[in-house]
Amino acid sequence: CAKVNVKKVGLELGGKSPLIIFHDCDLDKAVRMACGAVFFNKGENCIAAGRLFVEDSIHDEFLERVVKEVKKMKIGDPLDRSTDHGPQNHRAHLEKLVEYCDIGKKEGATLVYGGKQVDRPGLFMEPTIFTDVEDGTMMSIEESFGPVMIISKFMDGDIEGVIARANNTEYGLASGVFTKDINKAMTVADSIKAGTVFVNTYNKTDVASPFGGFKQSGFGKDLGEEALNEYLQTKAVTVEYNL
Repeated sequence: CAKVNVKKVGLELGGKSPLIIFHDCDLDKAVRMACGAVFFNKGENCIAAGRLFVEDSIHDEFLERVVKEVKKMKIGDPLDRSTDHGPQNHRAHLEKLVEYCDIGKKEGATLVYGGKQVDRPGLFMEPTIFTDVEDGTMMSIEESFGPVMIISKFMDGDIEGVIARANNTEYGLASGVFTKDINKAMTVADSIKAGTVFVNTYNKTDVASPFGGFKQSGFGKDLGEEALNEYLQTKAVTVEYNL
């Protein structure tokens, strides 16, 4: 773009979107929405929740419920309306996902469910859940762009600490928070360095709402009135009025 007329560009790049789940959330909804945040379109989703931070007091129950939900998912033909989880888009990508999970295990993360290719024809990756993912490891940093749920605990009440961990990424595309405390939700929303923050929901976008990332997730906006700016040029005209 720079070589030819220095074209103006808007970039929507990758993400490692954090999803923070507090103990005072609607747990049934949080479990359901978290599964959608990670496994929608078999994880091939730019705003997928790349890492979940779950408050310690509900971690075990949240994990148990998530596993139950994942076990219900029907894997199969994406043209079948009853299918929940289709194939990955390319064999090379499937192989990288399997390698991603293998590296995670070597780094000390706990594989709770999945982690390998489904034993059937096609490019199917098992919906996968990891816990005990340490900050700074490959899994905590690199986007999988696949059906891999990565869960980390945070201490009850440590809002500042979990915000700092959520922001400790080169990306800033999307994020989410689940809590019934609107003040807590707004504190997180104000503090998270991401272009989109979902509160008690996820993956819910609207044509009127600007969409775009911060940091290495790109710049510029799709959707909303701000998207029009990407197609406009601003001109300043200065006139000395002295007749």
